[in-house]
Amino acid sequence: MTISVFIADDHAMIRQGLATLLGAAHDIKVVGSAVNGREAVEKVLELAPDVVILDISMPELDGIETARQILAERPKTAIAFLSMHSNAQHVFHALSVGGRAYLLKESCGPEIVTAVRAIHAGRRYLSERVAETVALGLDSNAADPLQSLSRREREILKLVADGHSSAKIADMLALSPKTVESYRSRLMQKLQLSDMVALIKFAVAHGLTTLD
Repeated sequence: MTISVFIADDHAMIRQGLATLLGAAHDIKVVGSAVNGREAVEKVLELAPDVVILDISMPELDGIETARQILAERPKTAIAFLSMHSNAQHVFHALSVGGRAYLLKESCGPEIVTAVRAIHAGRRYLSERVAETVALGLDSNAADPLQSLSRREREILKLVADGHSSAKIADMLALSPKTVESYRSRLMQKLQLSDMVALIKFAVAHGLTTLD
């Protein structure tokens, strides 16, 4: 049985490298790719792959929200996350939304083939360093500040952190600029963020965006 795989990452070299590694496996076929979260949701719902590989930090929709939207429509899809971050909070976000695998970009290589086969078979797969992180800190009772945000607030937080204006966000989400400003003000109050610098630092720390 061939495992169909979809890859979403905003870096072309990573998409191509993963496609080459996976394409060399006799039982895996890459059926599509995307450069941002919104495109990934649309194409995954159309192509219905068995496994979706998501970069956590992507333009427009981060990997976590992308996975949330995919799984809401196709709950049997196996999600594997790729990230540069190995701290417990990032891993927790990925697993709590329904991710089956979490791999570090710096070391995934041929490991991605093993991970795809594992999660397609219904198992979970974590990179060795990630597994150590989980063992050390995933059971922490520390509150997750993102849990206080609604899905729309989280979406707007991501787009603001990516540098989009309220007018642009309003156009992207089919809202009025005034509504976007209200969401923005409310989420900053919930997270106790005083300005854009604090908002961007928060988004980077929680894997919603990157500085590169």
